Amino acid sequence: MAGQHEHARGAALQPAPPREVTATALGPWPGDDPLEAAKIIRGELGSPHLPFLAELPDRGVGSDALGRTACLLEELAVDVQPYGWRLVDRPGKDFRRATSALATDINVLADVAGAEEKPAADIKVQLMGPLSLAAGLHLHSGERALIDYGARRDLAASLAAGVGRYLSRVAAAVPGARLAVQIDEPDIAAVFAGTIPTSSGYRTLRAVPGAEAREAWRVVLEALRAAGAAEVVIAVPEIEAPFEQILGAGADGVAVPLQALTTRQWEQLAGAVEAGKRLWIGALDARGTTLPKVVDCVEAVWRPWRQLGLSPTALSAVRVTPSLGLSGHTPAEATAVLGRLTQVADGLNQLALG
Repeated sequence: MAGQHEHARGAALQPAPPREVTATALGPWPGDDPLEAAKIIRGELGSPHLPFLAELPDRGVGSDALGRTACLLEELAVDVQPYGWRLVDRPGKDFRRATSALATDINVLADVAGAEEKPAADIKVQLMGPLSLAAGLHLHSGERALIDYGARRDLAASLAAGVGRYLSRVAAAVPGARLAVQIDEPDIAAVFAGTIPTSSGYRTLRAVPGAEAREAWRVVLEALRAAGAAEVVIAVPEIEAPFEQILGAGADGVAVPLQALTTRQWEQLAGAVEAGKRLWIGALDARGTTLPKVVDCVEAVWRPWRQLGLSPTALSAVRVTPSLGLSGHTPAEATAVLGRLTQVADGLNQLALG
């Protein structure tokens, strides 16, 4: 009980969330230098924006999103086979490599944040959600863990058991910062549709019921909040995005790219905002050779916002992000994306003020 009381006191001392549009990015970052990444991200996304612990997939095995999350699992271990990450009986070199890379990143974050005169009030971390994790990890047989209900349940429970240690290490690296968590579910549309292929490729895995997905998310969400997370959103692609399921599980909000949202999806998001949920909008498409203009990104959010009758002051529920991770860019290009995002946030804030 004492630990719970200490946690409650710590949560009460956290600074209040910003009441304005802010910017962040989705996690993947170019290059293999965690020190350079941390300095750039924290330099570009100072308060009130949301800096994040970068994922550096260019480092190779163990630094990809799947391996990074798999190394958090409690009482489950993984290694890499020709067909991908596999659940195994005892940790191997790939598991240790993923664990070591994450420890390095957290230590670098502590060094960079500790040298700042005024550290950012917030920090975000990312992890893969339990459904996409089950789609990406393989059983001893070589089949995806998604095929087996017991494996799906065990993975969600193992992830929930492991996130507390992860968040406590990040919290120790940036004392006093509010912790935001982004749960990535890139495969969720295929998981719900039953279109993920079996290992043979001749058939597909059965669709996971929505009620089971909500329960898996709820288990992980509760563990993250118990570990001190002040804000937890679930990030999904815009195609068949299951907003109702996500919000029904108790997430604080959703993160979704903007470019292909339908009118119905915007209406769902408007209802979520009116219910007090956060909306992380992928308002900047950084896939081209030149960045979109600030005015175009601002208008892409503002136009549907006003058409739906949402209040300008409700824009404080919004964080703007790129539509995709930035690992396919150069560090200079990724830095420019962060700068453009803060300009988009500023533009939206000016509209919110009238």
